Amino acid sequence: MNTASIVIIIVNILLAKILAVGTTPIMVWWERRVAGFIQDRTGPNRCDIGGIRLGGLIQAIADMLKLVFKEDFTPSHIKYKFLYTIAPAIVFIASFLTFAVIPFADDLVIDGQSQMMQAIPTTLGIMWFLAFAGLSVFGIILGGYSSENKYGLLGGIRASAQVISYEAAMALSIISILLTYGSIHLGDMVHAQSGVIFGFIPAWGIFMQPLAALIFIVTAFAETNRTPFDIAEGESEIVAGYHTEYSAMRFGLFQVGEYAAMSASSAIIVTLFFGGYNLPWIDTVMLKDNMNIVAIVLLVLLPIKAYFLTKWMNKNYDWLDANDKRQREKNILVKGFLGITAILMIGMVLILVAGLGENGTNIAVAIIQIGTFIAKFFMMSLVFIWIRWTLLRFRYDQLQMLGWKVLIPLSILNIVITAIFVVATGS
Repeated sequence: MNTASIVIIIVNILLAKILAVGTTPIMVWWERRVAGFIQDRTGPNRCDIGGIRLGGLIQAIADMLKLVFKEDFTPSHIKYKFLYTIAPAIVFIASFLTFAVIPFADDLVIDGQSQMMQAIPTTLGIMWFLAFAGLSVFGIILGGYSSENKYGLLGGIRASAQVISYEAAMALSIISILLTYGSIHLGDMVHAQSGVIFGFIPAWGIFMQPLAALIFIVTAFAETNRTPFDIAEGESEIVAGYHTEYSAMRFGLFQVGEYAAMSASSAIIVTLFFGGYNLPWIDTVMLKDNMNIVAIVLLVLLPIKAYFLTKWMNKNYDWLDANDKRQREKNILVKGFLGITAILMIGMVLILVAGLGENGTNIAVAIIQIGTFIAKFFMMSLVFIWIRWTLLRFRYDQLQMLGWKVLIPLSILNIVITAIFVVATGS
């Protein structure tokens, strides 16, 4: 294995770690700001370090530090302390590992050697995701059971009943996807979405399999135990459910595990139904052949984006007093962003003048595709957050009714329709 392959593997692992776990403070901050927007309030924006508040992000970081240094208390009535201790770790690890097979870009070729752009270079694809996504519920069940608390036990029972009904619908919806794409490898599925249908519509899964997409997205919400499917926590009914007896970093692991599961679900939804790392109507070959055009477009867009962002920053700080120490942040951010924009523009000019070569072009395409995937990933995460603060929690009977009487029959119907179409068209 050469140096380039080792570097690519390290980059893929870092991307998986950052998107699955490292974005948790950003997701917490984003959720609070979106909740504030929906509820017509400001959200966190006061906590700062030397005047640097990052729009409220420092508050999320402070909360994480509080959990790290808070006393880790184990109630005296706990009998199964080993199970009580490992339960949060199971939720966290299972949620994190689901990210390992997500392709961030097309296979990267350096000096003639191809390397998968995913943390674990395996073709198990969607099977890997289903295996580890289903394991996280064991941590919730063990946490509720080992807590020796009636609310915790009820939360664990609710989680197990929920996962049984919604895992079935999720797996059935994926069968339709497998019939459509003809592969379990996520990279092959993204490749299949690089074309068009009817001459102009991107061949994304959302257009090829709209019913499967709807079912999968609904079941993904249930898989992550987020509103409107958060009956395992149900604060108004069972205090906090499975994590009632947890505190400090053990409680923190449950929360990080929830956001890791949300991130993994967002990534798999983007990969299966929104073209993954593909830009609309532009595949890898087209990007490679038109890299100069891409550089020119970026050269035009970068100063426009810099103008509007700096204008927004100045407006965002109008409410502060002129002598407020947090005014320093505006100056630092504006100068830093303008500096980064200038460096990127110089890079685009050098690309146009000197070219990139084969390896450079392949790397540039990979960077663009990674950026595309991350943009789609954050947009899907925003949908998760938006739904949480828009819909009410389902009652237990409503949740089971939706799973068994609506989603599963629709999934089976979709399999039949897809299979008939595949056989009839020979595709």
